[in-house]
Amino acid sequence: MFDLSKLRSLHHIYQEQSGKSGAEKAADAKRKEKTAPRRVQLRSEVPVEETWDLTAIFPDNETWEKELSRIIDKIPSLNAFQNRLSSSSAVLSEYLNLAEEIAIQVYKLYVYAQLKRDEDTADSDNNGMYLRAVQLMTKYHAAISWAEPEIAKISADNMVIFISENAEIAAKRHFLQNIMRQAAHQLSAPEELLLAKAGEIFNQPALTFSILNDADLKFPNIIDEKGVEVELTHGRYGEFLESRERRVRRDAFENLYKIYDQFANTNASTLAGAVNVHNYNAEVRGFSGARAAALFENAISEDVYDNLVSTVNANLPLLHRYVSLRKKALGLEELHSYDLYVSLIEGADFKYSFPEAQEIILKALAPLGTEYVDIVRKAFTERWIDRADNKGKRSGAYSSGSYGTNPYILMNWQGTLDNLFTLAHELGHSVHSWYSRTAQPFVYSSYSIFLAEIASTTNENLLVDYLLENSNDDKLRETVINHYLDGFKGTVFRQTQFAEFEHLIHTAAAHGQPLTNAFLTEEYGEINKKYYGADLDFDSQIALEWSRVPHFYYNYYVYQYATGFSAATFLARTIKEEGQEAVDRYIEFLKAGSSDYPLSVLNKAGVDMSDVKPIEDTFHVFGEYLEKMENLLLS
Repeated sequence: MFDLSKLRSLHHIYQEQSGKSGAEKAADAKRKEKTAPRRVQLRSEVPVEETWDLTAIFPDNETWEKELSRIIDKIPSLNAFQNRLSSSSAVLSEYLNLAEEIAIQVYKLYVYAQLKRDEDTADSDNNGMYLRAVQLMTKYHAAISWAEPEIAKISADNMVIFISENAEIAAKRHFLQNIMRQAAHQLSAPEELLLAKAGEIFNQPALTFSILNDADLKFPNIIDEKGVEVELTHGRYGEFLESRERRVRRDAFENLYKIYDQFANTNASTLAGAVNVHNYNAEVRGFSGARAAALFENAISEDVYDNLVSTVNANLPLLHRYVSLRKKALGLEELHSYDLYVSLIEGADFKYSFPEAQEIILKALAPLGTEYVDIVRKAFTERWIDRADNKGKRSGAYSSGSYGTNPYILMNWQGTLDNLFTLAHELGHSVHSWYSRTAQPFVYSSYSIFLAEIASTTNENLLVDYLLENSNDDKLRETVINHYLDGFKGTVFRQTQFAEFEHLIHTAAAHGQPLTNAFLTEEYGEINKKYYGADLDFDSQIALEWSRVPHFYYNYYVYQYATGFSAATFLARTIKEEGQEAVDRYIEFLKAGSSDYPLSVLNKAGVDMSDVKPIEDTFHVFGEYLEKMENLLLS
């Protein structure tokens, strides 16, 4: 046992030999504390209240291991149904029930391992669990790869009979009809099996990028505003870009991209691999391209994507006007990429403790009703949220879970206003997931990606309204308007910029263009210049931004941030203007899951995203807030 008295004795001896007074030693200690690097805490040092409670999924890793073995042994039982699904409604129903029972456990095993890995991506045991969970997922999808093609071949007449005579089949009507809709792009059972078994290989580029980005990349220390040497991390990068001291912003920006520049060829290779996977899967399934394949899954027309890009491009003068405002308000002769995130409001350094953030969010979301607020409160009391900033933790923020688990949230809490909005955003995802998983059976419990960003952004809109209406602090109100403008820039303009780049590189690769570092960097740089305009001085480093965006591995995901923001703007306004009637429609939207096609689910909530009007209306709101900010800062 460590003897504390010996430590005290040694400390006393050191003091005696140092020849300094107690006051001098105390001053020395303060100086050392000020100049010593601010160390990122290890996961083992994180207070339990700052972590999520994964025991609600599995009490420990040993239980996870046992369940993993059980499910691996059970998966082969699915093979007994092959070539039999069209024989009777009873056989089809039995298969669907068994596949569902196994899938629920497969996803729980995967989610637990994913969350454990993201706590500390440098932990080899956690990484090992996650890799085995990926293997399990691949094994499961390989075992059922024959099923959808077989279901798709059931004649329409027979399916009508199955639905009429079997209540369990009838309950899955939309699910089965959606499979039959995809018949033209289904392959033979052996071909589907080959693709399913290659799933782990296809996922390798994204996995390699994740490990490199979150675990292996080490960034230099920088000196913060207080003169303290601080380790640069993904979590702190955003905080540094909001610094009032320009030197700190520039140092963070340049030191971050100095490391990405060293690995640009590696990241080009991983991104090219992911794009090639997307293009390959689209080609073998008979789609015109990767975008058509990605959007077809949710029955989204490519016109929705094109309408977004064209509408945003038509409104780029608003972004250029915003950039011009930023340059004038900050009093800069040259505006650089590292100047785009600092608040335009001088002295607006608002900080929130986590309990303060909870109280604000609960009040801000009150217009959504008592039930909604009670679910948010559960997220806090039942430890759905992992907020610690520890060494090796995955960067960014997300909400994740599966049927039968809590909808967990990962974030790196720094107490900023941006963190407050991030927390509200992720809670929107989690409450959406809670509603869809409790209101729908497993088969409809996951809402489509197209709908995923709507609930989260509705929360943000309500938080903006609450802070503007309930604060007597003019500086806070100005800061909130600033935050809205920046959020719009980051969600509508920036994500559409990403979407435009993503489509460009998929199309280029499909036509034989190698996705080299040089090509990606040049193309991204040109798009960045177009979006931000002449008032932003071009930094060569920003052309490397493509190399640090994980969403480019998600196969046409990012455009949905912008469409979701537009839908959320409409919904938040109707909730505020119409009250309970709009709230009821909204809650039904949250409960719908995937029980209907995404555009139909939105239509029932009163939003038509096949039209450009919701996007144009959103730009009108942005223009209103931009004018308010111009009047505040330039008049």
